[in-house]
Amino acid sequence: MARWQGMAVGAVVVATAVALAATWWEFPASGPQVPAGPIPTPLAWTAQIELLAGDGHPGDRDGASAQARFADPYALLGSADGSVYFTDAGDNNRIRRRLPDGRIETVAGQGEGRVDGPALQASFNTPSGIAADAQGNLYVADTGNHAIRRISTDGQVTTLAGGTQGFADGPAAQARFDGPMGIAVDAQGQVYVADTWNDRIRVIGTDGNVRTLAGGDRPGFVDALGADARFDTPVALAFDAHGALLVADLFNNAVRRVGADGMVSTIVGRGEVINGPLSLATTHDGVLYVGDLDGRIVQVTPQGHQLALLGNDRLPRLARPSGLAVEADGTLLVADSAAYRLHRLRPLPVGELPAPALVGPASDAALPDSGGRWPLAPQDGWHEVVGTLGEVRGTFQGESRHHLHGGFDVRGDVGQTVLAIAEGKISSPIAAWSLGGQAEGLAVDRLKYIHMRVGRTPRGEPFDARWQPLYAEDGTLERIRVRRGTRIHVGDRLGSINNQAHVHLAVGNGGFETNAVALGFKGYADHFAPRITDVALLDDNDQPLAAGSDGVVMLARQGRGVQIVVEAWDQVDNNLPRRRLGPYQVGYQILDAAGQPLQGYEQPRWNIVFNRMPPQKQAVKVAYAPDSGITVHGSAVTRFRYLVTNTVRDGLMETGRWQPTALPPGEYIVRASARDYSGNEGVGPRDIRVRLLP
Repeated sequence: MARWQGMAVGAVVVATAVALAATWWEFPASGPQVPAGPIPTPLAWTAQIELLAGDGHPGDRDGASAQARFADPYALLGSADGSVYFTDAGDNNRIRRRLPDGRIETVAGQGEGRVDGPALQASFNTPSGIAADAQGNLYVADTGNHAIRRISTDGQVTTLAGGTQGFADGPAAQARFDGPMGIAVDAQGQVYVADTWNDRIRVIGTDGNVRTLAGGDRPGFVDALGADARFDTPVALAFDAHGALLVADLFNNAVRRVGADGMVSTIVGRGEVINGPLSLATTHDGVLYVGDLDGRIVQVTPQGHQLALLGNDRLPRLARPSGLAVEADGTLLVADSAAYRLHRLRPLPVGELPAPALVGPASDAALPDSGGRWPLAPQDGWHEVVGTLGEVRGTFQGESRHHLHGGFDVRGDVGQTVLAIAEGKISSPIAAWSLGGQAEGLAVDRLKYIHMRVGRTPRGEPFDARWQPLYAEDGTLERIRVRRGTRIHVGDRLGSINNQAHVHLAVGNGGFETNAVALGFKGYADHFAPRITDVALLDDNDQPLAAGSDGVVMLARQGRGVQIVVEAWDQVDNNLPRRRLGPYQVGYQILDAAGQPLQGYEQPRWNIVFNRMPPQKQAVKVAYAPDSGITVHGSAVTRFRYLVTNTVRDGLMETGRWQPTALPPGEYIVRASARDYSGNEGVGPRDIRVRLLP
């Protein structure tokens, strides 16, 4: 069993001054003499994203980093020898590491359970946070077991404290936790725990006794001393450069500081750049890094300024940055649990642009094994489909192009029970959201079920103990909590349909959704050819260019070019005739006057393909022309008008125009194309004749 000698003190999120002190400013012997010390952390740096491990597919495979597979790589920790230790939850329930030579190996865990003993014979249940002490012993927040586990340098796994759900201080064997997620170790060897669903910060002393440092008997947002303070779903811990404990207080959307005396203060509050802090990392000079639910990595300066390093206008966001750690050279390690990858973020020199990087799950990552089931009874029978991926959606306030539809809608009766279509495990620390709202939903690993009363009947009664109701002091239901690590089985009741009268089924985190049609629902069929109803060229004011009396649109060869708009819609078998759906892909060709494709246009340019959603919210206005809209949001008629000279496909987004500058004057044909997921080709008036002027 390998030993972990020389590992830096700290938590999943901690980089201490001790670890950083190995890096010094260097001057020639004749140069100025200055005090040696760690290199100052650069601010607002441009990040180059480098793949550290994982091929983006869920699985369990050791070996070379680029081919390794993980189930839920949640938190990580760097060591002085260059190894990176990380927890891998989901179905793997292991502690793994990346060696300096790039190999991935398992260091502890074999299957789901709670068994102490030799590391490779021990078992865990949804391990989350990971930390180390000065001697190199590892500590794991074993969330599903409600326990804190210790992996000693001789390879033995023991339960340090807990093991039964609940809340109790006292001797370690009698102490109780409720789904602990965050963990950190101080220089004296005390273990600090973010006791997530008890909404408290706990300490395991070197004498084995467990005490509560801060937090009370219900969630809240109160800065105060000890038991008078309130947290709401604390998930990660880190020590700052002064030894104070920082807490990622997820549901409060805040980062809190806890002093040694238990005094709690807020250092990053609500309503700023960060949205749902998941992970933390600190530097020797007071810089804080935060990973959030929106997939951003945010740098917080000692003065409190927040700067998004990832998820900004230049660099993509991640799927779920659940773990962070700072290395001795200032680079940042990231665990992107919902993408099954580990990354390193390296600061680039000023002015240097980052190279393209592979983020998110692999585009061909295996879908959940649904067996063709539907989320409503009968699960093996046909149901009407009322919405598909990528359709334009508006608001009830008159905005017709507010967002792209992120899933697959199945019609159901209000109050009807929603059923799980696949085996799964709750992986997000906030798996249920928007209680009472139209978008109330639940995430089970990669699957999201939306538009339902989560975990309860139409009358609001919880189904079973997995669904934890949280009540306000006046007795009203505030929200439903579902702990990370909760098992969901095929056919389990997940909720009851709300007044939206359908289930919205999505596959993947926001910005990384894939088309749920690929799940292969039993009885689903589409033999209906998409209907193309209009083709137009738009001028600089988004107005259609009118054709002359001969039906030809006159167009200058020079200038900015034009946008091509294709209006089309689709249906599927057995749906109501009035039910219009969006096609799967839309594109165009340029032909000569005789109808022969020009070079480069032998096949349609499928610029709009709803296989994988782009993360940018403005993608809806890149995919759709201004007069698009759907009846449920107030339009007179459902209209899908695609800007096919723009690109929305493969998770990417780009604007463009048709610029015929290189073509000689004369007549041409712009031909629209549409295709549904089943491969049916669009029919209808799809040509527009164009005369390019000299």
